[in-house]
Amino acid sequence: MAKKAVATFSGDKSQLRNYVKCIRMVKSDKTGAYVFNEEMVPTALVKDFFAKK
Repeated sequence: MAKKAVATFSGDKSQLRNYVKCIRMVKSDKTGAYVFNEEMVPTALVKDFFAKK
């Protein structure tokens, strides 16, 4: 059997936990359809991300 290749992240793992992927659903002005805005945000600024429009 073939072995799976596993990707690993090098570096300090505590540094990686300081960011969170936030996804916000916004209605488009042009088409009226919903669009998803995704962004990697520091954990301290999550409330600010969802507060802005």
